[in-house]
Amino acid sequence: MDFDFDTQLELRGTHCSKYDGIEKMFGVDGEGVIPMWVADMDFPAAPAIRAALQVELDRGYFGYFTNPTPVSQSVADWYQRRHGWSFDPEAVRYTHGVISGYADVLAAYSEPGDAVITFSPVYHAFFRKLRAMGRTALQCPLVERDGIFHMDLDMLSGMLTGNEKIMTLCSPHNPGGRIWSADELKAVADFCAAHDLILISDEIHMDLCFPGAKFTPIGIAAPEHMDRTVVLNAASKAFNIAGGETGLAIIPDEKMRRKLDAVMMDRESSPNRFAMMMIKAAFTECDDWIDAAREYLAENFRIFAERMSALPGVRVMDMQSTYLSWVDFTDLGMSDAELIKRLVTEAKVAPSPGTQFELGGTGHMRFNLALPRPTLLEAISRIERAFSDLQ
Repeated sequence: MDFDFDTQLELRGTHCSKYDGIEKMFGVDGEGVIPMWVADMDFPAAPAIRAALQVELDRGYFGYFTNPTPVSQSVADWYQRRHGWSFDPEAVRYTHGVISGYADVLAAYSEPGDAVITFSPVYHAFFRKLRAMGRTALQCPLVERDGIFHMDLDMLSGMLTGNEKIMTLCSPHNPGGRIWSADELKAVADFCAAHDLILISDEIHMDLCFPGAKFTPIGIAAPEHMDRTVVLNAASKAFNIAGGETGLAIIPDEKMRRKLDAVMMDRESSPNRFAMMMIKAAFTECDDWIDAAREYLAENFRIFAERMSALPGVRVMDMQSTYLSWVDFTDLGMSDAELIKRLVTEAKVAPSPGTQFELGGTGHMRFNLALPRPTLLEAISRIERAFSDLQ
């Protein structure tokens, strides 16, 4: 089946965060600005997902949801079919989005005042949530080598204070699009075991790996450490259904599940009926859609990287997954404020400021490439014109 990723949806004025939130985020009128910040796609959801929602609309019942077992089975089947990891569907729990699930995990396995390890720069919502819950962040800087990020566990070992309880791993990594190898993942899990740390593996971008790239779940790389591992995931990024605000926590160990269940019982939450229908459809009927989307996104990145890298002083990190490109402007010697002015005010292109991703983010920007190609090409042309004085 052919899918149309080239037609731009009209999203302004539809309560779309990435369009209608520009003024609040950047302090400029969002009219005419191409948003490349919020991490969702400017593509319509897969036909099977829309059909699943239509069934619910036609039924006309919008009440409480129960019995998630068929949905959990679809999650387990997808992981096994697409990524080779088998687990009991009973290991799956549902959260109000991945970051809400992250908060539940922090509450289950740590206390206020404990430290949480991150490999930075990394997804900014981790910091917002852990600090709001009274935890502190121990940021181990990622090392850029051969054009990609690497984790330095020896460096991390020397940074430990003994107050750390949890390690947060973004796999694949956001920003940077790095797919960690099985050996790297095994080393991280071994490190956690050696230092008595709970490992949270956020695998939300796993299905956005470019064709030819292989994602390894932590459950495949380090099955012996599942007694201290929580996998967070969602269908939201890969299938563009973030508005369903539903995430997954996969916890193979029963003792660990009981701790999270106690926290979730306090929340008195239940799954979103419409999100559960979308998740089930995504993981049972949308292989062809996600494969087509991955090819389209890989070509978007190829075009973006080729043209942006031609700008003097601009470096685009190579990536293997996600649609979020990490771009280094540090050689230009501009401040972050100057970069934002050139990009948002002059080029009318709005990326995510690198400083949001904390340590290692200064002088960088993250660009969302999940745009119809005509829109992406227009955004690139605008950036080229805004930086034409450097050529």
